[in-house]
Amino acid sequence: MTDMQDAGYADKHALSKLVERANALVRTIAFPSLTQLALRLALAVPFWRSGVNKWDGFLDLNDVAVLLFAQEFKLHLPGGPYGFPAPGIVAFLAGSAEILLPLLLVVGLATRLSALGLLVMTIVVQLTVPSGWPLHLTWAAMALAIMAWGPGKASADHLLARFAR
Repeated sequence: MTDMQDAGYADKHALSKLVERANALVRTIAFPSLTQLALRLALAVPFWRSGVNKWDGFLDLNDVAVLLFAQEFKLHLPGGPYGFPAPGIVAFLAGSAEILLPLLLVVGLATRLSALGLLVMTIVVQLTVPSGWPLHLTWAAMALAIMAWGPGKASADHLLARFAR
């Protein structure tokens, strides 16, 4: 090897070491369990907030929620838009899911299934409000990440798995 080749190798090696140190620092800040918890909380919040606004009390769906599904919300499908079938039932199911699934996510119980439920809801929301795609894409990405990598160690699922062994 020539001196120039040695110098180039040393520069590449030094740069590689620097990048590895930077990556190690980032990994200490964004360790997987913290990231998984943050994803669960971030996905839960918008659905919880929407769900809370649909209820006046325990199992008491408010009139606005039913009105939205009956008159305002439409599914933007080919040949449409189409109204929601049985708007009272759909409003009740959506409002219930928007309360239950975020709670399960926060606790980390049935986490992957809860994320799948919120992904399905995100798809329906996208079909209802097509202009909201940037936000809906974020929700879908969070749901998919939770489904792929699970709830993490800070979850009821993790505790149940440990006790089941």
